[in-house]
Amino acid sequence: MTERGEKQVSRNSSEFVIGPSSLQWDGNKLTIQILERAVPFGQKIAGTVELYPNSLFNFSTPLDAAGKHRWGPLAPSARVKVNLNSPDLKWEGNAYLDSNEGDEPISQSFHEWDWSRAEMSGGRTSVIYDVREKNAQENILALTFNPNGTIDHFEPPPRQALPKTIWGIQGHMRNQNSESLRVQKILENTPFYTRSVLNSELLGEKVLSFHETLSVPKLTLATTQFMLPWRMPRVTW
Repeated sequence: MTERGEKQVSRNSSEFVIGPSSLQWDGNKLTIQILERAVPFGQKIAGTVELYPNSLFNFSTPLDAAGKHRWGPLAPSARVKVNLNSPDLKWEGNAYLDSNEGDEPISQSFHEWDWSRAEMSGGRTSVIYDVREKNAQENILALTFNPNGTIDHFEPPPRQALPKTIWGIQGHMRNQNSESLRVQKILENTPFYTRSVLNSELLGEKVLSFHETLSVPKLTLATTQFMLPWRMPRVTW
């Protein structure tokens, strides 16, 4: 990812342009055109990602008590096709697309959060957002998005601790018991953020959950801020 300045970003009703890359919606699918450089060696990343929603949701809810940060899935269940020519990489599978927006930096409101998504039987998708704010207030969202466009709220299971990462991040997962919870694969492991695939249990089903933990205190550390531009360059002109 590359952070880009205002002059390199534009959008209209069907297209969002970010530097040399873009997102285009044709009413049926979202096409992401990628033309970027990787860090730290500048190797080329180019190709397309196509996302086909199984259903679309016009849903948004606050993540914090003040309502300054909002989240909502656009396509809780979808299909994705990845076709990169640099590097040569092609695959397709199940997908998910959501939206986050805020009126202030996340460091102003949050201490940490755990988020998870699981594909359930019957084409349903369940999401748990377990948020801890800086003022120690907790906000827990436990929602199931159904293929017919309805949304069900459910009582989240107890919070279970996950193994600490090498960076000392203590993640948590809402699961009925610790015995049925297992980290299957770690996808990202950074000083302030981790993303994993978990074997878990939800609403009486054994499921595969995608899970993330964000630690805001670790994000705002001076050492982390020093390292960020090496992973995510910033182009302001």
